[in-house]
Amino acid sequence: MTLARIALAAAATALLGACAGGPMMMSKPYDQGMLPTAVQVPAGNKVAMETVGVGEITYECRAKAGAAGQFEWVFVGPDAKLMDRSGKVVGKYFGPPATWESNDGSKLTATQVAVAPASAGAIPLQLVKANPAMGNGAMTDTTYIQRVATQGGVAPSMPCAAGNVGAKQVVKYQADYIFYKAG
Repeated sequence: MTLARIALAAAATALLGACAGGPMMMSKPYDQGMLPTAVQVPAGNKVAMETVGVGEITYECRAKAGAAGQFEWVFVGPDAKLMDRSGKVVGKYFGPPATWESNDGSKLTATQVAVAPASAGAIPLQLVKANPAMGNGAMTDTTYIQRVATQGGVAPSMPCAAGNVGAKQVVKYQADYIFYKAG
């Protein structure tokens, strides 16, 4: 989603929320049928929170393990703001290890379950199983997190070679992070 579309969606949400006299509620949970089977959340879990992560992913040029004389861009970690569907910042996503933290102080890490290809030029869709949350708040009792609707974030296209080992490149990305709880 482009920034203009995010701003338009935020304005429309605010207007509708004002007309309704209160915060706008989601009318239906995120549609699992739109996603590859590998990254669908197991039955018995329901959407607890939908966020849009906007930020950067850092890559570093390193020697390729087990391949003498070959080099590759290696994922170092993300740094993103998590916003609700109205555009309000509700937390952050950073790592390593991959950590989702709510503004209320609750946070969690997770273990990857599966990935599925996304559109060209976008990091893969992902399903992770949440580890127990630290602190009480929005992240408490989260069971799974999906990364969907990804844009950007892939390794840099510039060459990674012996001459630039250790160089870091930062790429922009955006993704929806859908949080689930048992229910």
